[in-house]
Amino acid sequence: MSLEIIGTYATALFLLIGSGFALVAVLGLLKFNDSMTRLHAPTKVGTVGIGALLLASMTYSYASGAPSMHELLIMAFLFVTAPISANFIAKVNIHQRACETPPAPPRDDTWSTLNSPEDSQERSGSGAS
Repeated sequence: MSLEIIGTYATALFLLIGSGFALVAVLGLLKFNDSMTRLHAPTKVGTVGIGALLLASMTYSYASGAPSMHELLIMAFLFVTAPISANFIAKVNIHQRACETPPAPPRDDTWSTLNSPEDSQERSGSGAS
């Protein structure tokens, strides 16, 4: 098996992985209703999908004999700017109060302990006597 055939198979694999991730990002963007829930799909999954597609382009260029490093610069720019833009979009939504706030947690002192609610009632009952 020659290096060109292995490069072609690797390119096809990266294209399939990138397309799958991009498809999941698009479906997440279309399915979710709120902009805060939509935020995760294109920034995380889309970044990995585009990264895989760029990796496929690099693999193909090396396999065809004309190596290209431009894709690394695009990937670096994408991986640096996507989280920053997602953070800014989330902050704008929070400050505009455009998203629903989560409900307040119930008052429960036993949520992070090994005590069961029955144990705490027994302790409070025996301490009051």
